[in-house]
Amino acid sequence: MSKKVAILVLEDGSVFEGTPFGSEVEAEGEVVFNTCMTGYQEVCSDPSYRGQMVVMTHPQIGNYGVTAEVSESVQPWLAALIVRDYAPYHHHWQSQESLSDWLARHGVPGVQGIDTRALTKLLRTKGTQRARLFLREASPDDSELEAMLNETQQVRSLSEKDLVTEVSGAGSKADVLQVGYRGDGPHIITLDCGVKHNIIRSLVQRGARVTNLTHRTTLDEMMSFAPDGVLVCNGPGDPAMLDAVVETCRGLLSARVPLFGICLGHQILGRAIGATTSRLKFGHHGGNHPVKESVTGRVDITSQNHEFQVDADSIPVESGFYVSHRNLNDGSVEGLAHSALPAFSVQYHPEGCPGPQDNQYLFDRFISMVKDAGGSRAR
Repeated sequence: MSKKVAILVLEDGSVFEGTPFGSEVEAEGEVVFNTCMTGYQEVCSDPSYRGQMVVMTHPQIGNYGVTAEVSESVQPWLAALIVRDYAPYHHHWQSQESLSDWLARHGVPGVQGIDTRALTKLLRTKGTQRARLFLREASPDDSELEAMLNETQQVRSLSEKDLVTEVSGAGSKADVLQVGYRGDGPHIITLDCGVKHNIIRSLVQRGARVTNLTHRTTLDEMMSFAPDGVLVCNGPGDPAMLDAVVETCRGLLSARVPLFGICLGHQILGRAIGATTSRLKFGHHGGNHPVKESVTGRVDITSQNHEFQVDADSIPVESGFYVSHRNLNDGSVEGLAHSALPAFSVQYHPEGCPGPQDNQYLFDRFISMVKDAGGSRAR
């Protein structure tokens, strides 16, 4: 165990001390909490967490180690992992290395011994906080803490960072994508703003051929691939930073290419139709968020990971889009659909990982829509 002291300083002046694990480096970002009881590896490797320090509310983390096959990207993307009790001994028949070794190998710090209940309560009361993680040989005195706080308050928010550029394209390196090129089903382009592997798996399992393109791909470049449908993926940060992607999405709608947006992709679709987006005071992170579908009244428990929302009152009536899903906790928009165009989106993660798989049916809905609209190309 490290002899150093890890000091987490929040922008409001709150200070939490613990012990480092993983990579012994300092870090900065915004602190959010995740309520999943399992799936820490999937959380760490979700590109949507780029720029964020994640507090796991489950008290013990690391007990089943790390297995490459369940990662949601090629590396852990979060700024730091914060836990109450890190399990130094892990056991699982598929485990390949410890969580600490995996994080260290990728330069990601962890801190244990934090009162995660108190930290979660603070975040649940005040909202997401900017923070810095410091490493020292001993607990800091008052003058050191003042300097740390001043440094913490200079940390930029997510809205000031081009995080999608940091993660887009990493999905193309994944072995799972190679499976997608061999099928003879509908050709789906995933517009990669931070794609998760299980989005690709979920499409491939339904017979789709998948081509993953970075968020910088223009409309003309994308259409040269002759897609039967486009899935605009999840990713980190503020959709207001992605005007070029919004414009591409607007072009896809005009061309009547079947379109499915997930998480950040949902927000991009919202902006493409003329709606605005804004930041939630309390972001949604975890695997237990109830969402109600407006037309059917169906309620699903969903996996979520986002800080921003589409503003319901800003959706233009003339766009033909309507709110298809609502969050039952805070009433925020959880989905959009069109009365005639082959396009829809959800704010939550139908692929789960971690989280429930109840919403996999949305991939079936997308593939059916693609086949209905695809003419000679869709099989």
